[in-house]
Amino acid sequence: MNREEKEYLVSKVTDEIYQAYPFLWEKFGENGIERTKEDNYHHLDHLAAACEMKSEMLFIDYTNWLNNVLTSRGVDSHLIVDNFERLLRLLGEKSWNSQDEVICYKNYLQAAIEHMHTLWHEEE
Repeated sequence: MNREEKEYLVSKVTDEIYQAYPFLWEKFGENGIERTKEDNYHHLDHLAAACEMKSEMLFIDYTNWLNNVLTSRGVDSHLIVDNFERLLRLLGEKSWNSQDEVICYKNYLQAAIEHMHTLWHEEE
C-alpha cells in the first residue's frame, strides 16, 4: 500500500471515529486525534508485515498487545473492533494499488475482529 493510500485510510478512519464518538474529543482532545492517526499507521504497518510473512497469527498477536495497551489507557476494546471494522469497510470501497495486499489486509482484519469477539465471550 502506498503512502497516499495509507494517508487516505488513516484520515478517513480517524474522522469517522471522532464523529461517531464525540466523547473521545472531550476525553483525549487533539492529542487523542494524533494518537488515533498514529495507531492506524501502526495497524497498517502490522498488517503489511503479517501479510508479507503470510502470518495471520502475527496480526492476532499484535491485536492482543494493542488491546492490553489501549485498555490500560482507558480505551474500551470495542473501539479497537470499531476501528478495524472501519478499516475493513474502507478497504472494500475503492480500488487500491495492490489488490492482493488489500485482500490479505481484509482477511487478517476479519480474523482479528472475530478473535476480539471470542475474547469477549470468554469474559462472560
